[in-house]
Amino acid sequence: MNGIKVTFLGTGTSQGVPVIACKCKVCTSKDPKDNRTRTSILIESEKTSVVVDTGPDFRQQCLREKIGKLDAVLFTHEHKDHIAGLDEVRAFNFINKMVMPVYATKQVYKALQREFAYIFSDDKYPGIPEIKIIDFDKEKFTIGDIEVTPIDVKHYRMNVKAFRVHDFAYITDANLIEDIEKEKLRNLDVLVLNSLRREAHISHFTFEEAIALVNELKPKKAYFIHMSHQLGLHEVVNAELPDNIELAFDGLQLII
Repeated sequence: MNGIKVTFLGTGTSQGVPVIACKCKVCTSKDPKDNRTRTSILIESEKTSVVVDTGPDFRQQCLREKIGKLDAVLFTHEHKDHIAGLDEVRAFNFINKMVMPVYATKQVYKALQREFAYIFSDDKYPGIPEIKIIDFDKEKFTIGDIEVTPIDVKHYRMNVKAFRVHDFAYITDANLIEDIEKEKLRNLDVLVLNSLRREAHISHFTFEEAIALVNELKPKKAYFIHMSHQLGLHEVVNAELPDNIELAFDGLQLII
């Protein structure tokens, strides 16, 4: 395999799709592409496998995609729908006989200490996840043979990290990107971008805003993620998009 392989583990927003107790046409759709677990991706090179975010559906996603090896976890931010599944790295501790490197900013590290206090306790209970926190902020870093460029985006008032790997970029939970950060998103083969719904939202790009950003950045191809049931049926919404943009779906794989 040349380049990288990207697997969309999940493409849904914080509640997932279907939403509990909702009877809308999306939540009751028979199309499997309308079933969206919480947003996460797996990036694989020749030698390295990295998951970006471990949401509440992480275990289910690993089983579905038959992930047998994982070299690191990389976090975008500390919201629950992006970190809740961290406990599941226990399986990789055991199967791969390794301590899991977890790449996190200082603000994410503080949240992990709060949400998973037992992991960081001095008196560790047997069988808890074994992780090693690796701090990062603005500088490029390398995980195995994967070079990662962090990009700062805003999720309302929250700082969130987007990432560029070669000519692929991944942006989840954002509604503002400063011009200086946009320069890191030029000349892309693939841009992955959040597109929550059609109506305005305080902390996410809308469908129209996401399309406008794609038109501005001009990647060769773009895929939308972090979609709510309010966006609409996969087949219907996909048909509205220009040829260079598609809705991602759980299980979609790209070779880049």
